[in-house]
Amino acid sequence: MQIIPAVDILEGRVVRLLHGNYQKVTRYSDDPVEVAGGWMEQGAELVHVVDLSGAKTGDPDRRIWKEMSQARIPFQVGGGIRTADAARAALAAGARRVVMGTAAVWNPAALGQVGEVERVVAALDVRAGRARGAGWLDEGRSVPQALRGLREAGVVRLLVTGIERDGAMTGPDLDLLARVGDLSDMAVIASGGVGALSDLRAVAALGCEAAIVGRALYEGRFTLREAIAATA
Repeated sequence: MQIIPAVDILEGRVVRLLHGNYQKVTRYSDDPVEVAGGWMEQGAELVHVVDLSGAKTGDPDRRIWKEMSQARIPFQVGGGIRTADAARAALAAGARRVVMGTAAVWNPAALGQVGEVERVVAALDVRAGRARGAGWLDEGRSVPQALRGLREAGVVRLLVTGIERDGAMTGPDLDLLARVGDLSDMAVIASGGVGALSDLRAVAALGCEAAIVGRALYEGRFTLREAIAATA
């Protein structure tokens, strides 16, 4: 299972939110590119970059894409990418993959229109049983409904986040991951709640393709090298 470190960016700084709450922010660095480069030096093959401001407004900061690309960081990027045109622009700017959340919930056909569907990741950000968009702030729709639309659009990869677990390091939502796995034959990237190496092993046991890890790495619960070794 691949381990993908997260670099969440808010107002130019690397941060982590607790439970997706923009009022509960922990800041870690003023240099996202330097942080991403550090994860590469420790063995990351891909970095998960999120533009948190763009996620709320629907207007992604394209400078982030350019800076990561110029630094030769292999990255997948999300946050405010809600149209096929925006997704194609991110890929053209150097992103390996684009993550689309709001569109995945409300306009799944847009993901199929990108043209390189294997490079599109549909984000299923789930709170209280509903997949949320707009920076996790809208009312969302049921998980089966969202999956149905994504299947029809030809999506092959999901990023599944239990919002209530995100940033808390209390363990991933294994029930949610198992449920999505049962309902879909798409590859699953797990996100949210990882706080120990045992959490990563549990996610791997479910057959997930990858796991995104954020706060646990920044808080020193384990190193990236240890995480990679634990799931090799």
